[in-house]
Amino acid sequence: MNQRREFLKKSGMLAAGSMIAPNIVQASVSAFGKTAPSVVPASVFGKTAPGNRITVGCIGLGRQTVNPNIPQFLKSPHGQIVAVCDVDTWRLENARKQVDEFYSKEKDTAYKACKTFTDYRELLLDKGIDAVMIATPDHWHVPMAIDALRAGKHVSLEKAMSTCIEHGRKLVDTIRKTKLVTRNDSEFRTLPGMYKAVEAVRNGRIGKLRKINIAVPPEWGELGNSALPPESSMPVPAELDYDFWLGPAWEAPYTEKRVHPVKAYAPRPGWLRVSDYCNGMISSWGGHIVSVMQWANNTEYTGPVEIEGTGDFDKGLWNTMNRFDIRYKFGNGVEVFYTIDRAFLRFEGDNGWVQIDYPDQLTASSPEILNAPLGSGEKSFKVELSDKDDFLLAIKENRQTLEPLETAHRACSICQLGLIAVKIGSPLKWDPVKEDFIGDNAASAMLDIPIREKYFKF
Repeated sequence: MNQRREFLKKSGMLAAGSMIAPNIVQASVSAFGKTAPSVVPASVFGKTAPGNRITVGCIGLGRQTVNPNIPQFLKSPHGQIVAVCDVDTWRLENARKQVDEFYSKEKDTAYKACKTFTDYRELLLDKGIDAVMIATPDHWHVPMAIDALRAGKHVSLEKAMSTCIEHGRKLVDTIRKTKLVTRNDSEFRTLPGMYKAVEAVRNGRIGKLRKINIAVPPEWGELGNSALPPESSMPVPAELDYDFWLGPAWEAPYTEKRVHPVKAYAPRPGWLRVSDYCNGMISSWGGHIVSVMQWANNTEYTGPVEIEGTGDFDKGLWNTMNRFDIRYKFGNGVEVFYTIDRAFLRFEGDNGWVQIDYPDQLTASSPEILNAPLGSGEKSFKVELSDKDDFLLAIKENRQTLEPLETAHRACSICQLGLIAVKIGSPLKWDPVKEDFIGDNAASAMLDIPIREKYFKF
């Protein structure tokens, strides 16, 4: 580990305000386009495994990673997890065991090849890694994804993609420069009810689309709906590098319910309800629901032109929105109404409606909307691949995924526009091309969030 850190210092990756030295970035990106992805020999797995798997490093090893992300990658014939990384060494060791024990079953002897890192920048220097799965708290998503792309790694990124619109745009700009494969890590487009609803809408079976109602659940599972008042500072657990966990976020006293449970995966981590690290339910579940809405509305690479809304915020340590009602109007005339209720999407057109209640309750104004076979000129929206296999195969096949991160940026932006509208308290006009508000400097000032540059600088 000391040798690695000495190398990072020499290369400039540990210098304040610089994650990866420019010459290293250019070399890695330039070389990537001329070489095939890493090949994992069949001998690594024993007699039954294929020898052409995409090598994956997992960054962020909380409950979402250990279940479902790691199990899904482990079971895929198209990839192999070769490294794991976390600033919590208890989680790091658990994930390493999870990976090694799975692959041991495919060999006659114990498999001990999964590398471990506490600094994701060291993982990105490993030329044997093709792609990364990033599942950290949201405030780290964009910095880590940008660094990964600069290092020539394909990126699958947990939703919500970002904590503000300007950060998301900077990530999209990096994707366009590097031309690497990206994936919004959401399974919603693979759910039959979701793609069948989209198929009905996009093929015009409800007539011209006029109105969309969408909603996300009202509570965070075990965290419940109640607010949490400010808490006293606590000693930082020995296994956690808390300053690195904060990363681009500003310094704050440690308390367990600001971060995640100590040596446990339940209940859900408290950072999900702290606005310094997450937008709250509007973006966290919105990353799923709004993405499907955009897919059905055929507006994946644009956004609304008008936004207005009301809402309430918790007060205390947990301070994200607990209620909101937001209206959007798109350039195609469609109005979208977004609230906290149960998870559902309802599409209304001139000739009928279709609704999907999460996960699979699909209803419509008439049976023909859902049951009629595809007609001439109609398009199938059926999704055959899981989100993980879509990502891995896209790398192999040199194509883009079903849900590239640019579409995730637009979906996340819609959530963040609603959040800003609630904070401003008056109707807003939005230019989806320039990605700026029209005639409202106060709202425009909320598009960006200043960061602490100790570990990352745009």
